[in-house]
Amino acid sequence: MDCKELNASVLSAADTEAEDTQEKKVRTRFSGILVHPTSFPSPHGIGDLGQGAYDFIDYLEQTGQHLWQVLPLGPTGFGDSPYQSLSAFAGQIYIISPERLKEDGLLEDQDLWDEPAFDPKKVDYGTVIGWKMRVLRSAYAHFLEKEASGEAKDPLAAEFEAFCLQQRRWLDDYALFYAVKDSFEGRCWLDWDADIRDGLPSAKAAYTKKLAGEIRFYKFTQFLFQKQWTELRAYAAQKEITIIGDIPIFMAIDCCDVWSQKKLFCLDSKGYPTEVAGVPPDYFSETGQLWGNPLYDWKAHEKSGYAWWIDRVKRQLELVDCVRIDHFRGFEAYWSVPADAETAIEGAWKKGPGEKLFLAMQKELGEDLPIIAEDLGIITDEVTQLRKQFNLPGMKVLQFGYGDMTDTQYVPHFYDTVNCVCYTGTHDNETTLGWYQHQSEEVKDRIRRYGNCDGSGVSLDFIRFALGSIAKYAIFPIQDLLQLDNEARMNTPGVAAANWAFRYEQWQLDEGWRKDWLKIYTQIYGR
Repeated sequence: MDCKELNASVLSAADTEAEDTQEKKVRTRFSGILVHPTSFPSPHGIGDLGQGAYDFIDYLEQTGQHLWQVLPLGPTGFGDSPYQSLSAFAGQIYIISPERLKEDGLLEDQDLWDEPAFDPKKVDYGTVIGWKMRVLRSAYAHFLEKEASGEAKDPLAAEFEAFCLQQRRWLDDYALFYAVKDSFEGRCWLDWDADIRDGLPSAKAAYTKKLAGEIRFYKFTQFLFQKQWTELRAYAAQKEITIIGDIPIFMAIDCCDVWSQKKLFCLDSKGYPTEVAGVPPDYFSETGQLWGNPLYDWKAHEKSGYAWWIDRVKRQLELVDCVRIDHFRGFEAYWSVPADAETAIEGAWKKGPGEKLFLAMQKELGEDLPIIAEDLGIITDEVTQLRKQFNLPGMKVLQFGYGDMTDTQYVPHFYDTVNCVCYTGTHDNETTLGWYQHQSEEVKDRIRRYGNCDGSGVSLDFIRFALGSIAKYAIFPIQDLLQLDNEARMNTPGVAAANWAFRYEQWQLDEGWRKDWLKIYTQIYGR
């Protein structure tokens, strides 16, 4: 019996029985979809916060999902990776919706006259960024026209000024950083003139005066992101959808925070990293991964009471309901690689802040920290103990379990706790279909026997395994729901090009049998 036949035979009974049961108990099991906003359908070359985002929220509600997980929401730079953000606090302005700007009276149809013919299946960042920035400047020009015509008391203007005041702790440095970067033709801050490179107060004051217009423009784009995101989040909340954010543990070297908070990082007198982040050889790479991010000076963070980290988490919790922290094990011990090393093999483990950081967070955020710990890779007993000490859910990735069932921590019937998140795969994995296609016949046979299936719908089988696990949370990338192969992969670790570009089209999500299938199995497994 195929999926469509199954839907027709059990949908009605499952609807009635499961919904009645769920109403009689407190929900303790949740499921949802991992998809970044850049992947949403949109006519403008990149997923945005327009209709495609709202349609996705509706889809979650219609299929009984209560979780939406995103990748980091910060602005991206070279390589387009959301894990190499240019700010720990700012939002990604490329996902601002032109349609929503038109609704706010900030754009007109003629402002979009030169829109390129974008590929609906992939993001061409080079083309998108240039066009989107022109559109955002048009929106800002309309805003300035309103001000000049005496409409300064317009509600939007008042909201903007309030936003600038509320977020000034990070916004002022962010906008100055971007404006100065533009004045140096986009060069890394390490290549700026020495006075502003070093962040001398006199230089910052001079550039703030000189670039006042550009600084205000960049503040305005952050306001637009915040406005559209807040409206979408409120819509999700109405549908009882919890949004899970993502915080990369490290920052890119060419980011506002490293420039403005040099004392918090391991840098030399000119600002260059003395040691950088990575991981030793692992599942993803024989030579490890040399990320190149500057490492933290944890002693400096401790002296400040971990204020920057607390502010960072607080800011993300203004945007989302809880956060996954990428590379959690780095808080217990991190892989430190000399800055001049060619591969990560040359690194060594160094101790992180451990419990001191999370105790400081608890003082500010409460005992129950809304954090999911990404605890994949080389995990020691000390890392596990740190996670358990603060009752943080860890991650279970099904691909790691079914490839080698002797590694029982990832096989559902061996899970030793409900306090975890079961994933079919992550943004760094192959899609489940792509992974299955590359497995040996032995592994394929093992999966078919385990799931009592023929392997023809392995992506949905893995979703079913995740939903049926004891894990409190089950999350699957949208690529697996859509049964896509590695052409739809989001990221290939260690490969610099052709990542982060995946997009789906609305018709793929609208297939009725797929929606019914997901709703049925979500109800069957009490999610």
